[in-house]
Amino acid sequence: MTMHRDAVRRAWDAVADDYAAKRRADGEDAALIEDLLADLPADARVLDVGCGDGQRTLTNLVGAADALGLDFSRRQLELARGAAPDARLVQADMTALPVADGAVDAITAYHAVFHVSRSQHPAVYEEFARVLAPGGRLLMTVGAGRSDATRRNWLDSGHAMYWSTPGRRATVSQLDEAGFDVVWERFVDDPLGSQALFVLAERRP
Repeated sequence: MTMHRDAVRRAWDAVADDYAAKRRADGEDAALIEDLLADLPADARVLDVGCGDGQRTLTNLVGAADALGLDFSRRQLELARGAAPDARLVQADMTALPVADGAVDAITAYHAVFHVSRSQHPAVYEEFARVLAPGGRLLMTVGAGRSDATRRNWLDSGHAMYWSTPGRRATVSQLDEAGFDVVWERFVDDPLGSQALFVLAERRP
């Protein structure tokens, strides 16, 4: 059953501190950002979608790029302010990014898109393509399998959390339809004790 977006937001507000306590600024998935930055200009503008508490992505982007962190959870953004005080932050929804067309050189979206209903994923990827400059890069976590599920009392918070994904093959197809070419797909260890599938894609000119 699809959770209402406001319920997902409240759940993230509730679990933000516990979730942040389990995260680190280093690790195999954080190291992917170094690879991303290596292919970008020195003055690159990077939009971190679903930045959360900032430890995984923003702390590695600030100082190396002009970084903007976006999340729809107010508590997550409060934590991100503490973790990355020099980052610019905005509270917004990834289905309607408050960013001008072609304004950024790269997007990171770690463990973010699959908290939106999979029926809306194509619209999210179209928004990503809209705000990226031609040739811009997208580094994001992808659900490897097809699912649409709610886990109750996530992290013992008393709140449910929602995951939704059409699976790897459908996601790659949706990215293609939105104007992206997939550069690579890679499984990496996740600090919460599992493996996550990441995709690096490039916006076609």
